[in-house]
Amino acid sequence: MPRRERLTAADVRGAWAIIPTPAKDNASDWRATDTVDHDEAARAVEGLIAAGVDGILSLGTLGECATLRWEEKRAFIATMVEAARGRVPVFAGTSTLSTRETVEQARIARDIGADGTMLGPPMWNKPDVGTSVQFFRDVAEAVPEMAICVYANPFVFKFEYPAPFWAQVAAIPQVVSAKTAGAGTYLRDLGASRGRIRLMPIDAEYYAAARLDPESAVAFWSSSASCGPAPVIALRDLVAAAKRSGDWTAAKALTDRIGLAILPTIANGDFNEFQIHNIALEKGRMDVAGWMRAGPNRPPHHVVPDRIREFGRLGGEAWAALQRDYASHVPSRKGAG
Repeated sequence: MPRRERLTAADVRGAWAIIPTPAKDNASDWRATDTVDHDEAARAVEGLIAAGVDGILSLGTLGECATLRWEEKRAFIATMVEAARGRVPVFAGTSTLSTRETVEQARIARDIGADGTMLGPPMWNKPDVGTSVQFFRDVAEAVPEMAICVYANPFVFKFEYPAPFWAQVAAIPQVVSAKTAGAGTYLRDLGASRGRIRLMPIDAEYYAAARLDPESAVAFWSSSASCGPAPVIALRDLVAAAKRSGDWTAAKALTDRIGLAILPTIANGDFNEFQIHNIALEKGRMDVAGWMRAGPNRPPHHVVPDRIREFGRLGGEAWAALQRDYASHVPSRKGAG
């Protein structure tokens, strides 16, 4: 398959699904060496594309990037690329503890056929702005064909992503998008990056970003899409329709329901507990929702308290109800407007 030209910020539009790395039944055993359920991975990619998603992000936190062996990660990337067949961009996370290892993994992901990589800065030591910016510069220089999505998770990477960071990484052509959380800094970061980076809020905050700046807010990310993509596609289309008509009623109503459905997954607003158990919370709700099988957690995150399992159950049931309600939504196939 011929390689497409490197994506630009203008190419990043619509609903981008984040998927887990589906696990076999033996995945919680530290002795296991081959834990990826490739059949389920291929089925999920096909299902997301058929439902209308505009791109796929993978191998972040809930993708268990830190607990997969490199051989498993490489094989999973190949499965995703083969299943996607160039129909939507596939970004494979290659975050590691060092620039050299990240470069090596990004080069292999490029050779397999991934369109981009999702990266947070190395986080063994807390990075400062200079360290973080240089890291992205170095990866871009080493793998110039790969588009980069900044994985802006301050909890995981121990970095706050201040305005000076965005101002500097915006000058790197390969940095085309950012997976962000927290609508409160959307306009600040948009201004600092001078609109050169497509800032992608989570689905529950997409409506707010679109009201703040309809022209720039044309893409968002969603792990909930792996619980069932229909509500996410409906959100994309309803926001696009609201921009044209000026009537935001339907988009706001769906956003409110999405927020309520997600609430158990963030431990009812306890973000500290969410950060401790986010893999179990996310994969747990996916398995309960039933659209795909995320499977067991890989060690050491397989130790899951009962209250976390209950949050996962509640979140999965809430999203399954949304999926049923929006299953008849026909995607516009126009992406976000």
